[in-house]
Amino acid sequence: MPYLIGMITAAGVHAGYGRTEVVTDADLMLTPGTVTALIGPNGSGKSTLLRTLARLHPATRGRIELADGRGVDELPSKELATRLTLLSQTRVAPGGVTVREAVEYGRHPHRGRWGGGDPDGPEVVERVLAMTGVSDLAGRPVDSLSGGQMQRVWLASCLAQDTPVLLLDEPTTYLDLRYQVEMLDIVRDLADLHGIAVGVVLHDLDQAASVADQVVLLVGGRVIATGRPADVLTPALLTHAYGIDVDVDVDPQTGLLRTRALARHHHQKEN
Repeated sequence: MPYLIGMITAAGVHAGYGRTEVVTDADLMLTPGTVTALIGPNGSGKSTLLRTLARLHPATRGRIELADGRGVDELPSKELATRLTLLSQTRVAPGGVTVREAVEYGRHPHRGRWGGGDPDGPEVVERVLAMTGVSDLAGRPVDSLSGGQMQRVWLASCLAQDTPVLLLDEPTTYLDLRYQVEMLDIVRDLADLHGIAVGVVLHDLDQAASVADQVVLLVGGRVIATGRPADVLTPALLTHAYGIDVDVDVDPQTGLLRTRALARHHHQKEN
C-alpha cells in the first residue's frame, strides 16, 4: 500500500441537514503518520465533518480532496473505498454471519467483479483479527457479541479494508478501560508503524491528549483552534468551548496533559 497517498484536505467545507447548517467553513488536513483528534461539545459538528470527509454526508460548499488533487466526490465509490474508510458510531450487526465473515467484508474494494482476485485477503484478515484482539471470536456469530466486542470487530473490518486514511468516530464507545487503552494503542501504531493518516472523534479530552499529534476543536460547527495538544487543550479554550471551568495540568508520571472540569460543588468547597 503506497501510504504516502494517505492525505485528505478539507477547505472551506459547509455541511448540514436540510436548511440547518451544522459545519461552517471548516478547514482540516489529515497527513500520513499523524493522528488528528476532533474534539468539542455535543452538537459541535465533529461527527458530521468526519462523515462529510468520507462522502457519507454531502458538503454544501467547499472542497475535500485527496493527495492527488482529486475531490472525494470525483472518485468512483470502489476506488474511494481503497483510499479511506470510516468506523462510524452506529452499525447494525448483520445476522447469520460470523466474526470472520464480517471482517472479510472489509476486503470488498480489493476484490474483482465476482468476488475474486484478492490473494492478500486471507493474510490481512488474520492480521487484523489478531491486532484487534478478536481472533478467538472468529467463529462466533456477530449477533451474539457484546457491544465492546462488536466495536472491535467493526474496527477489524475497517482495518481489513487496508486504506491509507482511517476515520474513527468515537471508537472507544462501549469499551471497558482495558480495551479503550488498547484501541488508542492501535490507533497510535497505525500512524507510527504504517504511516496511516488517522482522524478520530473523541469526547475524552485526556484520550485526545494521549494519542493525538494534532487536535481540532469545534464549537457550534466552526473550527476555533487547530494545533498540538498543548496549544489547543488550554483552560481558556476549553472553558470557552464547553461553558464550564476547565483546569489543565501535566501528569507528573506520564508527562501528558490532563484536564479536569470544575463542577459547581468544587467552587463551593473552595469558598
